[in-house]
Amino acid sequence: MPQPESSEAAAAVKAGENNDVVTGLEPEVAGGRYPAKRAQGQTVEVTAGVIVDGHEKLAVELCWQHERQRKDRTAWMPLNVYDGGGHNDEYVASFTAEKLGTYEFGVRAWIDRWATWQDQFRRRVEGGVPEAELRSERPEGAALLRHAAEAAEEQGKKRDPRRLRACAEALTGGDDEAAFQAGIAELCRDYLRPDRKGGRTPGERPGRVTESERREVFVDPPVAGFGAWYEVFPRSTAGEGSDGTPQHATLDDAAGRLERIAEMGFDVVYLPPVHPIGETNRKGKDNAPTAGEGDPGSPWAIGGTDENGEPGGHKAVHPALGGDDAFDRFVREAEKQDLTVALDMAFQTSPDHPYIEEHPDWYYRRPDGSIRYAENPPKTYEDVHPLKFEGDEASDLWNELKSVFEHWIDRGVTTFRVDNPHTKPFAFWEWCLAELRDDCPELVVLSEAFTRPKIMHYLAQIGFNNSYTYFAWRNSKQELTEYARECFQTNLAEYVRPNFWPNTPDILTDELAEHGRPAHVARFVLAATLSPTYGVYGPPFEHVFNEQHPDREEYARNEKYEVRAWDWHDEDSLQPLFKKVNHIRRENEALQHLRGLRFHETHDDHLIAYTRQARDDEHEIGNLILVVVNLDYEHAHAGGVELPLAELGLPTGAPFAAHDLLTEERYQWQGAWNYIRLDPGQTHVMRLAVSR
Repeated sequence: MPQPESSEAAAAVKAGENNDVVTGLEPEVAGGRYPAKRAQGQTVEVTAGVIVDGHEKLAVELCWQHERQRKDRTAWMPLNVYDGGGHNDEYVASFTAEKLGTYEFGVRAWIDRWATWQDQFRRRVEGGVPEAELRSERPEGAALLRHAAEAAEEQGKKRDPRRLRACAEALTGGDDEAAFQAGIAELCRDYLRPDRKGGRTPGERPGRVTESERREVFVDPPVAGFGAWYEVFPRSTAGEGSDGTPQHATLDDAAGRLERIAEMGFDVVYLPPVHPIGETNRKGKDNAPTAGEGDPGSPWAIGGTDENGEPGGHKAVHPALGGDDAFDRFVREAEKQDLTVALDMAFQTSPDHPYIEEHPDWYYRRPDGSIRYAENPPKTYEDVHPLKFEGDEASDLWNELKSVFEHWIDRGVTTFRVDNPHTKPFAFWEWCLAELRDDCPELVVLSEAFTRPKIMHYLAQIGFNNSYTYFAWRNSKQELTEYARECFQTNLAEYVRPNFWPNTPDILTDELAEHGRPAHVARFVLAATLSPTYGVYGPPFEHVFNEQHPDREEYARNEKYEVRAWDWHDEDSLQPLFKKVNHIRRENEALQHLRGLRFHETHDDHLIAYTRQARDDEHEIGNLILVVVNLDYEHAHAGGVELPLAELGLPTGAPFAAHDLLTEERYQWQGAWNYIRLDPGQTHVMRLAVSR
């Protein structure tokens, strides 16, 4: 059958060469259309499927470069050999994502003539081929070594050409079997180990080199890959006045709470919108259609009067919060406490927003000419107008909204939570986030899109660093196990960073409302140990405020519509648990990565057990954390937990240590099954180690 003249395969056939083919390259997202994700400092493990017709051996190298570098770096890719000695034509190597931004990577492969000769010669020896015939094969190996010596001289390679020629002479040095074996031994010791910097084996003189397509990895700031978020309404941080009513706080009051938030071990303090709030159609307490006297309104109804008495929008700070200067002081204090400030970005307006007068075409109109308010039938939001992202004015709107991000980036905020991004065009987000990252590679953006999975996943592909999830509604052992496996054990982990939140101002689940403190403890530990990024809507969660609205799965007396006062020094709060768990997360690498999660069998299905493990080069076990949670919030449960000892690197015939990091209790365990008993709201977070 005729071959296409232009094909690489046809050229290889005409040249009499073997045809090596790269059949797959991972990580990959959407066939390579979008980059995989890593956080700065994390490892990018690359797996390439490479095959060749015939029995020749392949040399494969990984090549990568940062977008701001001109030259590839390389690393040798060894075969991924299974425990039984076999392989599936997969070659594996890794590089470290050192810089923010985009890395490009691929692989190169070629026929390794030396490795092929060595393998075939070894098999002849092991197969009992007569000595005379073996001697006739030696010159071919020697010739390969002499070629390598010539190349080393011409190219100034680090390999010593004299040593290569000496090894070649050992191959053809007569009938002295001892000299021959000594030469082979020296060769194996000094030259057959791959150069870690990408060098090639000594006999290799590549003719045709196969190069894979290139893929990309986008590298985010560390907090995108590992971080604990704490949401707080700054207006509710002042406490009660002399009359016992909550006082509207400023951002200076809120800054006074930052040290406490940092002491609890959180990394990110997240603020709902801090902008002026509209008066027109302002909602009252618990989303009442009409506001009462003094009701502050919802922070998401953006647009009112700024600190200068002028119409204020997305670039202004509410005067009741202290205005621009108070915001700047808040950011500086957060930096002192080593906290990242995250700001809510809600692209919608109140009827009082300056865009209404300045850009009337940015809104949807009813047939009577009035502006449509937001709605999600049967819910209506008369205090909010959605923006129109299509039409003749779209480009002006897009540029204006990008400038809103830029305004706050200039003020020192590079981390954002975006409200309902799935209700805005995907093309806007892909364009806007890419444009922003050109000048601000440290940008981190959390997607608040509680919608269908494929939409959530696509938002991650086009640029969102973190994503809210369905974790809040996964309650049973089976639900949690299946969902966590989807998040952390499938290809989703290459580009979707799940941010587990047990609650938000919009979410107070029946589980938390009905089971109080035991449920709060269990859900917190699950969120913080299943996912390296998690968050809590802080004050109500830590004070176990679980009064649910009678008509909705959200908080009654909701802070979205009123100022609250919290007892920041409540000795019965969950603050000690927050502090302990966040400390454990920081001290144990196993809890800082998406991968490394596995679930374990228990005798009692009310007990969920899983390990997270980070292996290292020095210790077979690495950092190994076992978490066991009682999912029954009314009764104690007990039973065995099964650990696959050999797979985890634990001894199969000797004791090993189990150190509960929450209680500091220590146990000596032995064997695959070990006994656990947990009361309601009790959990184990154990570090497992080989006993010394």
